[in-house]
Amino acid sequence: MLASENFPTHHFKNSIYKPYNGANQSTHVEDLASVSKTLTLNTSSSSDTVVIEKPSNNNKINTTNNNNNNNNNNCNGNGNTLSSFVASHPAAEFEGFIRACVDEIIQLAVFQGTNRSSKVVEWHEPAELRQLFDFELRDKGESQDKLRQLLRETIRFSVKTGHPYFINQLYSGVDPYALVGQWLTDALNPSVYTYEVAPVFTLMEEQVLAEMRRIVGFPDNGHGDGIFCPGGSIANGYAISCARHKYSPESKTKGLFGAKPLIIFTSEDAHYSVEKLAMFMGFGSEHVRKVATNELGKMRLDDLEKQIQLCLDNNWQPLMVSATAGTTVLGAFDELTGISELCRKHNMWMHVDAAWGGGALMSKKYRHLLNGIERADSVTWNPHKLLSASQQCSTFLTRHSQILGQSHSTNATYLFQKDKFYDTSFDTGDKHIQCGRRADVFKFWFMWKAKGSKGFEAHVEQVFSMAEFFTAKLRERPGFELVMDHPECTNITFWYVPPSLRQMERNQEFYDKLHKVAPKVKEAMIKKGSMMITYQPLRKLPNFFRLVLQNSCLEESDMIYFLNEIESLAQKL
Repeated sequence: MLASENFPTHHFKNSIYKPYNGANQSTHVEDLASVSKTLTLNTSSSSDTVVIEKPSNNNKINTTNNNNNNNNNNCNGNGNTLSSFVASHPAAEFEGFIRACVDEIIQLAVFQGTNRSSKVVEWHEPAELRQLFDFELRDKGESQDKLRQLLRETIRFSVKTGHPYFINQLYSGVDPYALVGQWLTDALNPSVYTYEVAPVFTLMEEQVLAEMRRIVGFPDNGHGDGIFCPGGSIANGYAISCARHKYSPESKTKGLFGAKPLIIFTSEDAHYSVEKLAMFMGFGSEHVRKVATNELGKMRLDDLEKQIQLCLDNNWQPLMVSATAGTTVLGAFDELTGISELCRKHNMWMHVDAAWGGGALMSKKYRHLLNGIERADSVTWNPHKLLSASQQCSTFLTRHSQILGQSHSTNATYLFQKDKFYDTSFDTGDKHIQCGRRADVFKFWFMWKAKGSKGFEAHVEQVFSMAEFFTAKLRERPGFELVMDHPECTNITFWYVPPSLRQMERNQEFYDKLHKVAPKVKEAMIKKGSMMITYQPLRKLPNFFRLVLQNSCLEESDMIYFLNEIESLAQKL
């Protein structure tokens, strides 16, 4: 039996079929039907699209028909077709289509697309892909058969980021609990700004953020505030905004015009979002000071102190330091305790961008990498990275319980009325910069409920274990050379020197040739569909590979596969 056949016509059937008529109630509703022009649904046999029809005048509503098959999801009727209008409602006619689409997604994207025997990507150049795929939008809607075809082709030509051999970015994998959680939130389509429209997700967010703050180690058992936001870049922007309000509260109303310059410090290896959000918020890129890093990729405290003093000498205001716990390329963890001492000395906000490395906090074995994070004013932590939640799942956490509201509230009375019938302190929307906001919390909460904190700990320790195994095996292989001898995180950076270059003198000609190896190998593996790994230069270093691990399904045999495949593709270069 279909789900659409199991529900009554309407929860309030008796009330909606009884027009208000004072003391004299009639059992017939011709007057109501003539006043409200009821829209019903009909399936067009020629195109399989569902269209709205208006019933003819002699159609009457029968209040005595209680057949459950005439439910509120089945709105068939007769009349003149409004062929250009398709209802955005899951009518009974859609159920078979929805189930067929979901089955194909499960089969082709979730299971086949993540099978080691499948390609990571079927590559086509843009011009070729435009010929293979129907991107065009038309006046008339497509048939359901065509839509299912487009669904299959979208899966076919997309990169399978859940594939075990997709190690190209700081996200990968398809967690089954996160996937179900994301599907549910899409089905419910909530917006988490007031308790009245998102009661479950509001309380869920409060619970998850409090536990994350407790794990970070904020005082008073994680006292503070936080928000789920659309990506770590925006979370870093929240840190800048909160710091600005704490140390320059008048800027909320007067802006930065004529004020003493506010200076942000971050490392030269920090994520570019710190500079981008500072530009976006009117600070200007010149007011973001890049601090030098040492040979391990960590922020140099001596250079940080030197730059702070230079700022003071110019009568500028040192506003904040944005430290990094797990840099994008090298996976370096800044020395947070030392940075916190400088922030206290100079009365600055301390932010830690732990978007990548924050997941290590779940492991007793590896959380020492973030020692000192508990002293921060705020933290960015993205569960969609090291913990493998579905994108996007990003959080901003702060020890200051009121700062988000103080920084961003405008008290819009059409949404955040203070005379509601419930406790409006649960209306969180005024403290964030968005209006509509996805319930990204649910997929992470659902994962956490399924796995427990112990499950996350095991996940983190598995990916670190595979990173350590890969590093050890790489050291044994001729032609492979590490950029970082002892990686801190699951980023392993390395070169592969083909046989043709191994006897060359290590001069500029050698490095110019080595610089071309990684792009050529990347091109070959993508066109073959065998794996995806990224590469990049760093300052004066030539292009090198960067393997990043966060998929805990990976095994030792996969690590050997990665080495073999790179070696095979580069042998003849």
